[in-house]
Amino acid sequence: MTPETKMETKATCPYCGVGCGVLIEHDGARITGVRGDPEHPANFGRLCTKGSTLHLTARPETRLQFPELRDTKGEARRRVGWDEAIDVAARRFADVINEHGPDAVAFYISGQLLTEDYYVFNKLMKGLIGSNNVDTNSRLCMSSAVAAYKQTLGADAPPCSYEDFALTDCLLIAGANPAYAHPIAFRRIEDAKAARPDMKIIVVDPRRTDTAAMADLHLAILPGTDIWLYNAMLNVLLWEGQVDQAFVRAHTEGFDALRDHVREITPAVAAEICGVKADDIRTAARWWGEAPAAMSLWCQGLNQSVHGTHNGAALIALSLATGKIGKPGSGPFSMTGQPNAMGGREVGGMANLLSGHRDLANPEHRAEVARLWGVDSVPEKPGLTAIELFDAMHEGRIKALWVACTNPAQSLPEQERVREALARCDFVVMQDAYRSTETAPFADLLLPASTWGEKEGTVTNSERRISHVHRALPPLGEARADWRIVCDFALALGPRIGRNDAARLFPYASPEEIFAEHAATTRGRDLDIAGLSYALLDAHGPQQWPFPEGATVADATARTRLYADGRFPTADGRARFVVPTGRLTAERADARFPLRMTTGRLRDQWHGMSRTGKVARLYNHVDEARIELNADDMATRGIRSGELVRVKSRRGEVVLRAAASDEIRSGQAFVAMHWGANTLNSAGANALTLREFDPYSKQPELKHATVQVEKAELPFQALIMRGQGDKEGGEASGGGDDPAGITLTRAEALAPWLERFSYASLALAGRDHPAVVLRIAHHQPIPPEWLAELDALLGLDDEHCLAYSDTRRGITKRARIEDGVLVGLRLTGETAAAGWLRDVIVERQPTAELRRWILAPLANPPAAAKSRGRIVCNCLNVAESDIAAAIGGGAGFDELQATLKCGTTCGSCVPEIKRLVAAGRSAA
Repeated sequence: MTPETKMETKATCPYCGVGCGVLIEHDGARITGVRGDPEHPANFGRLCTKGSTLHLTARPETRLQFPELRDTKGEARRRVGWDEAIDVAARRFADVINEHGPDAVAFYISGQLLTEDYYVFNKLMKGLIGSNNVDTNSRLCMSSAVAAYKQTLGADAPPCSYEDFALTDCLLIAGANPAYAHPIAFRRIEDAKAARPDMKIIVVDPRRTDTAAMADLHLAILPGTDIWLYNAMLNVLLWEGQVDQAFVRAHTEGFDALRDHVREITPAVAAEICGVKADDIRTAARWWGEAPAAMSLWCQGLNQSVHGTHNGAALIALSLATGKIGKPGSGPFSMTGQPNAMGGREVGGMANLLSGHRDLANPEHRAEVARLWGVDSVPEKPGLTAIELFDAMHEGRIKALWVACTNPAQSLPEQERVREALARCDFVVMQDAYRSTETAPFADLLLPASTWGEKEGTVTNSERRISHVHRALPPLGEARADWRIVCDFALALGPRIGRNDAARLFPYASPEEIFAEHAATTRGRDLDIAGLSYALLDAHGPQQWPFPEGATVADATARTRLYADGRFPTADGRARFVVPTGRLTAERADARFPLRMTTGRLRDQWHGMSRTGKVARLYNHVDEARIELNADDMATRGIRSGELVRVKSRRGEVVLRAAASDEIRSGQAFVAMHWGANTLNSAGANALTLREFDPYSKQPELKHATVQVEKAELPFQALIMRGQGDKEGGEASGGGDDPAGITLTRAEALAPWLERFSYASLALAGRDHPAVVLRIAHHQPIPPEWLAELDALLGLDDEHCLAYSDTRRGITKRARIEDGVLVGLRLTGETAAAGWLRDVIVERQPTAELRRWILAPLANPPAAAKSRGRIVCNCLNVAESDIAAAIGGGAGFDELQATLKCGTTCGSCVPEIKRLVAAGRSAA
């Protein structure tokens, strides 16, 4: 590529809600690189490990490139044209609507859609079809925060901005691990602490995460006890005179009832329930009360609970009681989990909301939206929320479902029930960029959608900042923009259900026209953006709302934080205190299920891995699903780290690798949320979680379930690794038959094999020379014909392969060597050599000295082939063993950065490096 052909296009990262700006590097035909946008106010050029590898996800392999239709349940899908696909979808939905009514169909959409996509989905369902059955995976993510904000402050409007991290004197992080989930926001927190060491950081989390490790005070409460902690903190604030009585009298309602409620909830009482020291609760309250500016930051640890709304309300009460809201460095700040969950909420893209932050239950709001859209009415009956929707489908009440840009067969709780519901539904449409999500097998119609780098529209990040996302490339194959697919469907459906006004309702020729209509519907609302346009965003960059007509970019400081005047968007302008109620958790631990399992994120993976799972280097930090346990609990059960265990809840069972962790206390366990049926022989964590939900937000308790753990007796094991051949290029070499593409194709071909085994795990490995890794464990000898099929699938059955067999010991080995380089391996019966042999493959080490060891019956590697182990710094490929050796030689954090350079690029590994340094000093 010549310098003249290199171009850059402004967009945003499609991962978390920080909303980082990115510059997509491309040549007009393919994406070749990505870097942080130095002008974007969310990140100022920084990117995390996930964002900095986005260009490696822009590949054709595993993408859905043309529509596919299944004519009859159980049959294979066939390729069809767009006209036939849209016609069939419209006919099938119309048949259901005409026979069973509009409430017999539903749309389940995503916080990863752009705002324009969200807007037309919402208008389609509520304005054309006449039902409110449109909900989103944001229901699993942020709906409790929405409900908490509305119950207390009057509107779904986070009042803070990222710049408040640098201005606060006390930051309370609750139920969040931004070091992993929102890394670039965490970089700003690290910067703030470095610049102002006296700033106090309190972290409330059952685990000692990398976020908690840098806190001045870590409150490792028991899962589900958050409300008791915040009530006890308020008790201390009351007793010690830290409540701002003047602010409470002038700007709030309901404080007397909450004061009476917390009167007896002393630190001593809460300490017994929460499992932390009473003195630590007093310390946290005093730091909060004495700080000139104090702010809270929370995410899924609070939201994903049967009392998630009141978790948020109890935390918000600390800001209201002390008057620390609407001021620099102060206020309650909910971080969104998805890139455009906020934009979806703005357009009313949930079953209980309407456009412009209007409430479905309010008849005036319904009438106003009907006038704006030019329809007779908006349906009054609330729609089904996510869990209710799939329950209704399980019972046969939902007969046609449209899923867009989300993966319910991996992300919803009680997966067995979810998959039964999908299988029972008469007609399922999946609109997605990827063909191999866990939901795809249940779809009767697949519609290819454009994805990152191919889309234009807007997104709103966690601090209410709207960015214009530009398209770098045209959609791959026959893929179409999500908004275009919706409009085409609406035009085809309308006449079939007696709505001849579909063309008037969906006249859009571009996403810009949709944005203009959306902005107009917000006029006069709390999120008024009537003054925004694509042209203004392009000229002046991302802007925070509200931005009413007549506003100027120079007014930006007035939008930095909300409620500076003490007036709130309620009927009387006052905020509300809420008396929190609810059970501690949906289920209690008992003798049968004694361990409290929590779920969460990994540093380098995101959601169901449909995007991050395509990048080999993102597996190098954690390469296999595992359950993390306290060492005492493992010893009690006779389990060693690295062994397979059977994990059972009241709903399901999975087999996972056990890992000892000093992050959690005895009686608890942790499983990452990302792994599903494309990487395991099970649905992962959500085979265990339960669908009980918060009564106000309808958000399920995905964060907590009780489980039992026992050693899994699976003696027959195999390990298969396949890397690149001699003529295959590197990971970043672009499209075509390069090794990343070949590896992805192999991984996709191996995924259906996972369910055959008692345990199976599929992962990628390496960096410039990626490989696919399949780990297998079975309750009986693995059938030879299965191994033969796998050998053939991966090219481990020809003249390039060495073979070894020990029938008596049940050991067989095959190794593929091309031009002196090991490129493939299959071990059965003896798999302990996995670590160093993987490194031989992905680093393409010459095998001249290693050849006799590859098939040897011993697992000990030769001196020339020691395993590097886990990669801590993905940007610069620095392994934990490299860091440990340097620490052993006396290196501190600064010396590590100077010599190994780890943590000097994206910074995502900095918290872990600091933790390793501290552990090394402690050991010394």
